[in-house]
Amino acid sequence: MKLNIIKYIGKATLVGAILLGTSGCSDFLNEEAPSNLTPDSFYTIPDHAEAALAAVYADLRFMGGGAGIFSSNWQLLEALTGTSTTETAQNSDLNNLYGLVHDGNTAHVVNYWNGLYRVIAQANQVIDKVPPITPMPEAQKKKVLGEARFLRASAYFTAVQLWGDIPLITAPQTAASEDFLPARAPQEEVYKLIVDDLLAAEAAGLAWMDVTGRVNLAAVKAQLAKVYLTMAGFPLKKGASHYKLAADKAAEVITYANANPGSINLFTSYEDVHKESTENRVEHLFMLQYHTLVAGNPMENFYPNFKPVTFSGPGGTGSSVPTSAFYKSYEDGDLRAKDQEGYFYTTYFTNGNGARFDLGAPYVFKHFNRTSSGTSGVAGTRQNNLNVPQIRYAEVLLLFAEAQNELGAPTQAAYDAFKRIRDRAKLTTPELATYNQNSFREAVWKERWHELCYEQITWFDMVRLRKVFNENTKKFDEFVGHINLSSNRPLQDKHLLLPIPKQELLNNPNLKTQNPGYPQ
Repeated sequence: MKLNIIKYIGKATLVGAILLGTSGCSDFLNEEAPSNLTPDSFYTIPDHAEAALAAVYADLRFMGGGAGIFSSNWQLLEALTGTSTTETAQNSDLNNLYGLVHDGNTAHVVNYWNGLYRVIAQANQVIDKVPPITPMPEAQKKKVLGEARFLRASAYFTAVQLWGDIPLITAPQTAASEDFLPARAPQEEVYKLIVDDLLAAEAAGLAWMDVTGRVNLAAVKAQLAKVYLTMAGFPLKKGASHYKLAADKAAEVITYANANPGSINLFTSYEDVHKESTENRVEHLFMLQYHTLVAGNPMENFYPNFKPVTFSGPGGTGSSVPTSAFYKSYEDGDLRAKDQEGYFYTTYFTNGNGARFDLGAPYVFKHFNRTSSGTSGVAGTRQNNLNVPQIRYAEVLLLFAEAQNELGAPTQAAYDAFKRIRDRAKLTTPELATYNQNSFREAVWKERWHELCYEQITWFDMVRLRKVFNENTKKFDEFVGHINLSSNRPLQDKHLLLPIPKQELLNNPNLKTQNPGYPQ
């Protein structure tokens, strides 16, 4: 995928030069200017379809884009959860997120809206323009369209969870388009498109796994399960029918994994979650692709601030760090909280590969790249090519356990899926008979908080459940009124949705009112 993206983006951007290069010098003045290239004149051969699809993949990386000093867009979905805080406090927009006083001008909110709709716009072009390409093998065409529909569905899934009713745009737009200034569509309509897109992707002939990083069947089925689980909860509250759909779809992935453990499985070591050599494999069902030739890994804002954990020595890199309460909420003996063996670290090696030193606090290790930064006695490459996880098999197991339990009581299959997560963490799990539906429900939720932390997932759990893990009581609070420990402020009703970016409201009167509780 990394090489394919570079290859096809190169084709897309150089297509004008290619056209010129096929003519003699005497014909130069008769050639159409490359700047006049249009979607209609571009989508003519299969390579154009692949190049356009690569552009959609490339736009997914907006999540890692900058949002001012010491901040990146991805921090939007971490700052709000209360599981992290900041050491730098030099970014006013990030501080507003941590303080729960963000509004429609907050950079991260604006950047997420723009980034998601850019992905949607690019995917719409592919979905609209690729079908007429002739000649093009039908299997290749179907696969390209399936991948594009997965990417569009995923963008809409994120957007509808963040803003509720949103514009639903399914075709390429120009200033002359009838719906150039679209109104907000009801969430039900948005979810219908998401499900339809994912079902189309599921039928697109994709391989179960794809080590190049492109969309695969396991990712599609897992995403469908996530969508169904979300629809079962708030705000749609579809209930049992969609818990059943979620459980069944997750079970399809688990069944395949059980039959093909070398293809889909849990990693045996947490180290493998953040190793370049394990990208797009085994537990990683879908990832955002990074390579320094195009874009380096964007997660270094998790690295400690002014501490020499990499080849560059002390540097101002970190702005998101775990709250002490969340780190301490892990059970005694949980491998995920053990220094350098799980998802946190409390010591590292001076300048990446020197003497071990104490960091003085726990920091997030889940996105730390030893290959680029260095490790004991081994210098780093200085090239952070680590991908960013989007869907892991661990989430599929927990998703199945939760959905299956909601159908009446914990079953052996649900318990087994849940226990696999705890077994890897070296935790003892009570026998199935000791759980009832409610106690198992909260046990699975807690594992989601601890297993999937800092992967831009926890906030969506909070919104669909209307519940938040209380790090001190180890129980779950109601969303409204829960004290966010990074700000010591209570969550309010308005926080269930983000504000619509202010500029969007100014530019498009059809959006009408702001989400409740935010300044118009």
